[in-house]
Amino acid sequence: MVNEIERDRRPLIAIVGPCASGKSLLVRALRELGYNAREVVQEHSYAPAMWQIITQPDALIYLDVSWEAARLRRPTDAGPARWEEQARRLRHARRHADLYVNTDRLTPHEVLERALAFLGACVGRAVGL
Repeated sequence: MVNEIERDRRPLIAIVGPCASGKSLLVRALRELGYNAREVVQEHSYAPAMWQIITQPDALIYLDVSWEAARLRRPTDAGPARWEEQARRLRHARRHADLYVNTDRLTPHEVLERALAFLGACVGRAVGL
């Protein structure tokens, strides 16, 4: 495992998106591969730039999911209006995302592959990845 000093030197990758989009799974998989990844629960905040203020990430990955797909992943009594509210709260993060992935029809492994392809393409770019 990477020690804390080394961890601080690695670029920070923030993962944001609505509930059940796969944020936790992607963060866990990236960390297992040695990336400094952090889940941001922006969908619960009224502060549009919270993701930016608290994480100051080098790269922002936005995972999206439709209400219909989210209901299949995680049973909920929240309706479409809640999804619309989450989308509104996430609008700022989505606009500023370096990578957008709709996870509706993707497996967690496919989401990871897309994130890794993006992060691999970032080598040598301004984000420092």
